[in-house]
Amino acid sequence: MITINPQSHTQRRRIAPRLSERTAPKIGIGEPTIPVDIPRNQVLLGDATQQMRRLPENSVDCVITSPPYFLLRDYNADGQIGLEATIDDWVEEMRSVFSEVARVLKPAGGLWLNIGDTFSGHAKVGALPKSMLLAPERLLLALSKDGWIVRSKVIWSKTNTMPNCVADRLNVTYEPIYHLVRSPRYYFDLDAIREPITPSERHLANALPANDGTVLEDAMSEVTRPILGTNPGDVWRIATKGFRGQHFATFPEGLITKPLMSSVPEKICTRCGTPWKRALRTWRVPLGDGTNRPNNDPYVMRFGKLWNTLRQSGDLVPCGCGAPTVPGIVLDPFFGAGTTGVVAKAHGRDWLGIEINEDYRDLSLHRLASARGGK
Repeated sequence: MITINPQSHTQRRRIAPRLSERTAPKIGIGEPTIPVDIPRNQVLLGDATQQMRRLPENSVDCVITSPPYFLLRDYNADGQIGLEATIDDWVEEMRSVFSEVARVLKPAGGLWLNIGDTFSGHAKVGALPKSMLLAPERLLLALSKDGWIVRSKVIWSKTNTMPNCVADRLNVTYEPIYHLVRSPRYYFDLDAIREPITPSERHLANALPANDGTVLEDAMSEVTRPILGTNPGDVWRIATKGFRGQHFATFPEGLITKPLMSSVPEKICTRCGTPWKRALRTWRVPLGDGTNRPNNDPYVMRFGKLWNTLRQSGDLVPCGCGAPTVPGIVLDPFFGAGTTGVVAKAHGRDWLGIEINEDYRDLSLHRLASARGGK
């Protein structure tokens, strides 16, 4: 039997350097970047890599995209990605694309990447027949070697998947979405995507006044500003959505909203490059003093008190420069039917698309022309 001495474990844990001491980012990484001239609210026709090479470096705030999956669809365009001979060839093509993404992305920017897998039909493509090709995993390992920091893996759980006649494996009902960044410090507005909640009677009875003195019950009367609760987590249950057009691989709009709201600032100062953020009220709701929990486990950290924290977003807070602002801009280098642009327009952000297929380019422009604009 293997036994562990809690005291010796604690001593070893104290000797090891803290994680923050080992990975502290250099000063300046992820700092604000002054906006530069870049095409806004347009769709560029052509190859994604070639079109991005024409864009200035450090020019986009976020990239949200779903590139062509390996051996899944033919987009009828010369030079298209997805029809390579092997899965390794596909990964190399993707690395070239995301090398340009890294160049045009601001140091504080983020990439949200939706990529699905498929099954091998022949060993020559890179895996035994019937095996999953592990395309997302292969690509993420390659991007990690290229300097990308993989921050999150979101499971897009499709709530309306079609039945499948396959009899010797489980039906695939999800796709992964990865959040990657280039710097340890980056822009991410969690409060913009927190789950709204309705405070309970216990919340109302026990909540301490907010940081600005507001009582929780009074704040609930501001119906346009919901009370915010928890982090939305990394499993998003969103139905697939059909589109009345010839593009058959369309993002559901709900899948774009959280990446956009968390990673694309509403306004950016043109002088200092600082993203404006909204003022935040916070209430602390005591839950207890921790005395009712067992304390005999030496490996579990205990806190003196337990709290719930509720929040409410307010107005945008200027940086103080007094200079004009521009909306943050999101790039989708595989624009397709233009859903990234539609969601950006609805939420008052700027967008830029790249599409290799002229018919899809025209389709996205028509769809965006009829889409409702935001604030």
